[in-house]
Amino acid sequence: MKKYDVFLFDADNTLYDYDLAEKNALSIMLEQYGLSYNEEIREKYREINQAAWSSFERGEITKTELQSTRFERLFKHMGANVNGEAFNNGYLELLGRGSFLIDGAYEICKFIAASGKKLYIVTNGLLATQEARIKHSTISKYISGSFISEVVGYEKPHIKYFEHVFSSISLPQKDRAIIIGDNLRADIAGGINAGIDTCWFNLRGEDDNTGIKPTYEILKLSELYGFV
Repeated sequence: MKKYDVFLFDADNTLYDYDLAEKNALSIMLEQYGLSYNEEIREKYREINQAAWSSFERGEITKTELQSTRFERLFKHMGANVNGEAFNNGYLELLGRGSFLIDGAYEICKFIAASGKKLYIVTNGLLATQEARIKHSTISKYISGSFISEVVGYEKPHIKYFEHVFSSISLPQKDRAIIIGDNLRADIAGGINAGIDTCWFNLRGEDDNTGIKPTYEILKLSELYGFV
């Protein structure tokens, strides 16, 4: 098995349990507004949120508009009169506190750092949320640096995102770096564009119907020990 010196980890649903953080933040915020949480509401929010992100990626709305309109649409669906922007602000604050880790994340990060290798986070997530989550997590001491798309100015899978990462870190050779992530279109396609090896963290055991072929595929983070 090939060994690597630089590990680029996606954040959400790769190291951090975004699903749990989302559920926690959404349920607390709804309770604060006197509304009941259930999984049907969560699924509707996810549907609306995904549509909003797609609109943003097509350049139809700004990221600020995305954040407020997603909850405005949710509350319209629920028949509730709630300020979407205010709700979003509270939601993001709670989301940033949700530094819940995926099983095995702490152990593999500690092992990589103890082995003298470098670990970086590469994420398209919202700046304030990701900074808070990384800062307050138990793995922060093992992370050599983070690259958040809002700061970089480009998002994965854009080649310029990775060019910025490579120019900012000590990367002896591209064949010594690997990206690990759960998103085929952002993480794996991005790594392929950048000319580095890729590892798809197939957290839910899904089929790959995208035609994007990672170098490796894993179901658990514990499978990464052989790469260090």
